[in-house]
Amino acid sequence: MTATRPTTVSSAGPLLAGRTAVVTGAASGIGLAIARTLSSHGAAVVVADLDGAAAALAADDITESGGTATAVEVDVTDERRVQTMVDHAVETYGGLHVLVNNAGITRDASLPKMSLDQFRAVVDVHLQGAWLGTRAAAAAMREGGGGSIVMISSTSGKTGVFGQTNYSAAKAGMVGLAKAAAREVARHAIRVNVVQPGLVRTPMTEALTPEVWRQKVSEVPLGRAGEPAEIADAVLFLASDLSSYVTGTVLEVHGGRSM
Repeated sequence: MTATRPTTVSSAGPLLAGRTAVVTGAASGIGLAIARTLSSHGAAVVVADLDGAAAALAADDITESGGTATAVEVDVTDERRVQTMVDHAVETYGGLHVLVNNAGITRDASLPKMSLDQFRAVVDVHLQGAWLGTRAAAAAMREGGGGSIVMISSTSGKTGVFGQTNYSAAKAGMVGLAKAAAREVARHAIRVNVVQPGLVRTPMTEALTPEVWRQKVSEVPLGRAGEPAEIADAVLFLASDLSSYVTGTVLEVHGGRSM
């Protein structure tokens, strides 16, 4: 099968009208911002998260704002539950067109102090979870005639971060996964791309001490941290037909911090 350019690429209406998107780790933070943005551009959104109650609240919030959303409790390291997540999207909305692999955790420690369990937990959620999601979503998208898969990596996977050998390795692995998958599924009109956020204002980063926060912000040429909505806008570009000729690409969204 040879992928063809979409017949229309227009910003005049909702960019994702008539499409279904699954976002993992979408109950809060960057994932929630992504879910809201995709919904605001017409997508029916499946809010997937390990915290099922929080996912339900997020889906209700999107629905009350005029969008279409449902919630699924999912452990992205569990093959069966990931498949159930994808099946839910297809059965509820008639297909799957966008998957955002956003779910993630941290278990920071220096190399001598990091346990094998801490290393495996982070790699399993970020990398194995993204692989399971990509595999299941690509099968559904192939049946539906194409789609877009977006990995949420991190500049930690490009530069490495002290105390995050697990996280940096997993985030770098997501780039390799995306590029290899992009080659495999392109013939089915499925695109796979990566967004690498830098310093973003989230509950996790706001827990940093004021001194550490100021130091990190000082490293950003634009002079500020990013907002979750700015990451969501990058995902929207890659999810929509505006990026119809973009696949296997890493889009860095970091205010110039990792140039």
